[in-house]
Amino acid sequence: MLKKSSLVLWGAALFIAWNGLLLLFLWSRPASPGEGDRLTAEVIRLAQDAESELERQKELLRQIHRYSGLGGGRTVLPVLVMACDRSTVRRCLDKLLRYRPSAQRFPVIVSQDCGHAETARVIASYGDAVAHIRQPDLSDIPVPAEHRKFQGYYKIARHYRWALGQVFRTFRYRAAIVVEDDLEVAPDFFEYFQAAFPLLLADRSLWCVSAWNDNGKEQMVDVGQAELLYRTDFFPGLGWLLLAELWDELEPKWPRAFWDDWMRQPEQRRDRSCVRPEVSRTMTFGRKGVSHGQFFDQYLKFIKLNDRFVPFTQLDLSYLKKEEYERSFLPKVYAAPEVRVEELQGNRRRELGAVRLQYSGRDSFKAFAKALGLMDDLKSGVPRAGYRGIVSFVYRGRRVYLAPPSDWTGYDPSWS
Repeated sequence: MLKKSSLVLWGAALFIAWNGLLLLFLWSRPASPGEGDRLTAEVIRLAQDAESELERQKELLRQIHRYSGLGGGRTVLPVLVMACDRSTVRRCLDKLLRYRPSAQRFPVIVSQDCGHAETARVIASYGDAVAHIRQPDLSDIPVPAEHRKFQGYYKIARHYRWALGQVFRTFRYRAAIVVEDDLEVAPDFFEYFQAAFPLLLADRSLWCVSAWNDNGKEQMVDVGQAELLYRTDFFPGLGWLLLAELWDELEPKWPRAFWDDWMRQPEQRRDRSCVRPEVSRTMTFGRKGVSHGQFFDQYLKFIKLNDRFVPFTQLDLSYLKKEEYERSFLPKVYAAPEVRVEELQGNRRRELGAVRLQYSGRDSFKAFAKALGLMDDLKSGVPRAGYRGIVSFVYRGRRVYLAPPSDWTGYDPSWS
């Protein structure tokens, strides 16, 4: 691929050099009557040809950039940092730049909305280490009267649309990792996404890879199994990888507000899943924001950030492909002994090891989740971190599967 890139560059250089010599020759010729006008026209035509050729060569280079290294670990995966008015974006950028293994393979693009001067100065202080792009439309958005207090959510959706458009339309990247300015990343953040990228390409039943476990509080994960990954039907966000093809699908119908909940609707998800880790590879430090700390004090600030580097690119992740995953994960869940919530809370029947707690409907799911410290909200009927309705977590040191009956037939969007 580098060879192809070099050939294109040499072609462009030879084309320019040839036209330069031709122009020099034409200018140095003695002009006969009437020939001056013809020479001027010839010069203009050659200049236009040169400009067209340069554009063609640039387009070829963009394509090479976008599609280079699809088969291996050389793929360029840009990190798009969504920023606004948090000058604490420095904490996010410091960790990204500290842990990334290659500036060429993982360019960092900071897209800033809001026009906040102090935040812009912080981003600019990184110089060429990051690319700083600015969302140009800072105007208020006309919203229904009942949504005036949600103006911020409309602006966030507008910013995401613009920034993802820049990454996939202007810069023409093949895929991108999206993080927000209040996220801190784990030491193996880049390793994780690099390893999962080929899986996302190969398995069309996947539509994203996320660094986030919604139920990733320290006491609810097995830190000794930091290499463990899951499929989930819930779109987690908070550090996620998507392909350009997904943006092709989503961009024409991108919502005016509440983009993340929109992603969780059946019309967008289309029965696809994401990959998520046992132990989160991001954590949020941003209590301040448009959600005014919703969930932060109760859940988000307790999320365990992985601190042990896992060499994911050396591991076999094929167990996450849909058919293999369902052959192994589902039998494991439904072979686990069923217990009652009181037995879990009383720390009884410890000898059983991994156990299953079965719910029968929306109300029982929410009651069990609340009793055990899980996030109990559902989006279009899908529980956070759930796969086929199953939520895997650790309670008092043992694995628990909160699961529907084994004859589960699908999500009920009215469970919201």
